[in-house]
Amino acid sequence: MKQYLKINEWSIIEESFDPSTHEISESIFSIGNGFMGQRANFEEKYSGSSLQGSYMAGVYYPDKTRVGWWKNGYPEYFAKVLNSTNWIGINVFLDGLELDLAKCKVRDFVRELNMKEGTLSRRFIAELEDGKQLQVNALRFVSMARHEIGAIRYAITPLNFSGTIRLVPYLDGDVQNKDSNYDEKFWLEVEKAAGAEQSYLTLKTKKLDFHVTSVMAFEVFKDGSKLQLTPALEERDKFVSSEVAVEALAGEQITLYKYVANVTSRNYGLGQLVEAGAKSLGAAKAAGFDALLREQVDTWAAKWSESDIIIEGDESAQQAIRFNIFQLNQTYTGEDDRLNIGPKGFTGEKYGGSTYWDTEAYCLPFYLSTADSSIARNLLIYRYKHLEKAKENARKLGFTKGALYPMVTMNGEECHNEWEITFEEIHRNGAIAYAIYNYVNYTGDKSYLGQYGLEVLVEISRFWEERVNFSKDKGKYVMLGVTGPNEYENNVNNNWYTNRIAVWTLEYTQEVMRYLEEHEQDRYAELIGKLELKDEEIAKWNEIIDNMYYPYDEERGVFLQQDGFLDKEIIPVKDLKPEDLPLNQNWSWDRILRSCFIKQADVLQGIYFLGDQFDLETKKRNFDFYEPLTVHESSLSPCLHAIIACELGYQEKAYEMYLRTARLDLDNYNNDTEDGLHITSMAGTWMSVVQGFGGLKVRDGALQLHPFIPSHWTSFSFKVMFRGARLNVSVTEDSITVTNETETPAAIVIYDRSYTVNGLGEIQYARSSVKI
Repeated sequence: MKQYLKINEWSIIEESFDPSTHEISESIFSIGNGFMGQRANFEEKYSGSSLQGSYMAGVYYPDKTRVGWWKNGYPEYFAKVLNSTNWIGINVFLDGLELDLAKCKVRDFVRELNMKEGTLSRRFIAELEDGKQLQVNALRFVSMARHEIGAIRYAITPLNFSGTIRLVPYLDGDVQNKDSNYDEKFWLEVEKAAGAEQSYLTLKTKKLDFHVTSVMAFEVFKDGSKLQLTPALEERDKFVSSEVAVEALAGEQITLYKYVANVTSRNYGLGQLVEAGAKSLGAAKAAGFDALLREQVDTWAAKWSESDIIIEGDESAQQAIRFNIFQLNQTYTGEDDRLNIGPKGFTGEKYGGSTYWDTEAYCLPFYLSTADSSIARNLLIYRYKHLEKAKENARKLGFTKGALYPMVTMNGEECHNEWEITFEEIHRNGAIAYAIYNYVNYTGDKSYLGQYGLEVLVEISRFWEERVNFSKDKGKYVMLGVTGPNEYENNVNNNWYTNRIAVWTLEYTQEVMRYLEEHEQDRYAELIGKLELKDEEIAKWNEIIDNMYYPYDEERGVFLQQDGFLDKEIIPVKDLKPEDLPLNQNWSWDRILRSCFIKQADVLQGIYFLGDQFDLETKKRNFDFYEPLTVHESSLSPCLHAIIACELGYQEKAYEMYLRTARLDLDNYNNDTEDGLHITSMAGTWMSVVQGFGGLKVRDGALQLHPFIPSHWTSFSFKVMFRGARLNVSVTEDSITVTNETETPAAIVIYDRSYTVNGLGEIQYARSSVKI
């Protein structure tokens, strides 16, 4: 797709209005605060193609599964975060004609997402059918400081006429999800009232009884002076509005300030919603738009002080990494352990807004390094709270013990409706276990193991114990009928990554048991009793560890993705015809399954997770074999390849993969940005810089750095939180500087040299060049 967004270090800017890219822009310019999110729909009416999207975190609907052939064990529903009340709406009429950018001439259109301050602005000049011209300047944000509040400043200036401008701010709950399986609308009205001071609308879901109340107030100013107006009120099904008419002379600016509080039954009792919304709204309106905006700017300044990455010499890369960090920070704040991260966040409906294994594999490292450890801890607690549901999921598939975490979920139940994913992509269990290790290894918070971690690890280990079977032919334990991370292979036997992560889980579970037995004897005894863990179970785990089968090619010295992989015709991606790509849009599924082509890192996923267990030559052989076969048609694929390429010294390949993940949405690489952004792969972009180019790892309680600079950059720096210290790592061609911005000392290793960075101290590693 032709790039139409201006390159700017701190902003995403669109300088003309093109209806053909509008839905893409609606995704890219989305705003959120972890509690709610809003696509970049227009405030005024737009009759052109648009995906209306206002989303409330944790409010979802069990949309009935739609499949052609039902199989035992299928989930009954696919959970979806709902398109909720349209709270941004402001209809505009000029002497009877409605402002609609699909039906008028538009010039000087500029839309800007200010990532530094967390605001979305838009300005344009519109000419209506009768020749009247007006200028609009709009700015809105959802407050990071007051999570229930959204605020809009909407200013209109008539340019070549004087007349009556009618403004109609409204709340509209008559919405539906584009991805509804049966075109069903999911909301019912509970109550509403349009008032001169405040209006409100309460909806509830047809199932699960989630209630959402939106409360609205507004003020109108003319050239800076507040007007005293009597609005005309309207109430209809799932809709309330207030209409005011203002006489304006040419050149006079009319400004409407709209404030909305969105509150849900997740946080308040059903009888408290209107009162709670009104109270929150009243406080926001009393503070005023300018004060709310200052709060927003200050809150984002604090966010950037913890998570910014600075790249010098490559403005495109700088814009891209900040865009990814911005979207991650406004998708998940970690303050509510009932919430998690969906692949599209609050930017679209694809994947239902539900939780995937992406969180543990890709998102956790970002939050570990850029926020207080409690934030990442809450991501793990989310899974702990779903442990009983995970055990139920295993029983539904016929297992007698253990836990199988869902591929897709909102409440712990599996709700994915493709059999090869629901039943077979069981490697997700390994990502949950690895996340516990990753968290403890990074933070040093071993208290988590006794409080929550061991229970999850034991139940996952029990699942692996029952999922394998012993092959007399091979004299080994095998794992049949699985789908690995490469979803272009289904129902395979002995996926190397799945087998390996299962054994690693069995090993790590016992490591945690030994730690607790030594350091928390009472808690360990309590857990062994609660779990009814028997010696014979542990003996079986060790038998599996010692006798697991791993497919391997002796000639090439590589781990085989699964049994029979070399029966395929091995053709590198570079030999495909350009018109074949992307495969998932041009080939039949049958053809894809029979090909050697890989959707995303599979064997390399295991090498990334368990990198300390493989020497550099092993990594090189496997990367050199598998990367040329990988089409990277998953947004999660390029980042891991970039990180491993960095370790191998493949600078150009690493940078190629980084660009592909960093500008995936901004440049619409996959031709699907209109569906929403790839939020979880954005965490992979951060990983590409920090773990890839920065070479960040944690070993033996120390932060290890092995950085180099891509040839396209002159320098780069990133910030990481590590065990109470916030470190700024700056890399130039001839030096690496680590500055401690806190009073907590930190142990680090740069290449092969160990240092302690004292509180508020700085160390510098100098060499003639750190390029490799």
